[in-house]
Amino acid sequence: MIDTKSVFKIPFGLFVLTAKDGDKDNGCIINTAMQLTSKPQRISITVNKANYTHDMIMKTGLFNVSVLTESTPFGIFEHFGFQSGKDADKFAQGEGERSSNGLMYVPWNTNALMSGKVIETVDCGTHTLFVADVTEAKVLSDAPSVTYDYYQKNIKPRPEPAKKKGWVCKICGYVYEGDPLPADFICPICKHPAEDFELVK
Repeated sequence: MIDTKSVFKIPFGLFVLTAKDGDKDNGCIINTAMQLTSKPQRISITVNKANYTHDMIMKTGLFNVSVLTESTPFGIFEHFGFQSGKDADKFAQGEGERSSNGLMYVPWNTNALMSGKVIETVDCGTHTLFVADVTEAKVLSDAPSVTYDYYQKNIKPRPEPAKKKGWVCKICGYVYEGDPLPADFICPICKHPAEDFELVK
């Protein structure tokens, strides 16, 4: 037996991942970024293949990671995580600044920036793992980094009681109205499967 909730005990961070293809800037929320080596300075990120940002990084080999802090408002997660860059210009209102690689990053509610140049990719099924050399890195504040657990307990709004019977995504809060939940259902927001939904009570 595998309890899928067990992975939530791993202390994930939350980050805005940004990329650029031609004149198009884009970004999304990810929870898997980590240091691999310090000499050379190397990091890895894991990105869902359904994300538009994923395709940009596959094409250009460049990305920025903005490390979010506990002060990050829910609106940042909505803006970068709950809509696709295929349909929305996530930097239309000047939500960021450019680093030396020419890509946007989020300077507010962020304590660090890391720019990466991809040197290797690993196909992980639904996701791609990108291994990258760090080309720029700077500390932006001393504010504590937000963890996935902190986000769940302190930032993400509690779902309102559903009037109809439904299922709520434990990852992003999306509510599927109806019963039963199809076994092959995929969350349209965060792309997690039916097993990450629970019945609204």
